[in-house]
Amino acid sequence: MFALPGKPPVTLTPAAVAQIAELMAREGAAGFRIGVKKGGCAGMEYTMEIASEADPMDIVVEEGPARVLIAPLAQMFLIGTEIDYEETMLESGFKFRNPNVVESCGCGESVKFRDAPAG
Repeated sequence: MFALPGKPPVTLTPAAVAQIAELMAREGAAGFRIGVKKGGCAGMEYTMEIASEADPMDIVVEEGPARVLIAPLAQMFLIGTEIDYEETMLESGFKFRNPNVVESCGCGESVKFRDAPAG
């Protein structure tokens, strides 16, 4: 829907590929769906869930054993995003490096996206 021809809308780091593949194998899933929803102090939040099947409107990004399904309403917000998985002594989780984000809250779970150009 919103992808650029010949280029995936998101890229995955090797750490993200490994974590997504592990989650898919453990759950016997068809993919790892990412999306966005209204919420949080900055206005929007990323959503992530294990998916038993791909929706016909999902954009599917496959890298090695990892399969990411991008929900239709999230596609325009995620173009150019790099998804990583980081582990530190205090926390672990997915990190989204998204060029479309103009503001994020202190906890990093809520973001504000650049407004679409008026046209």
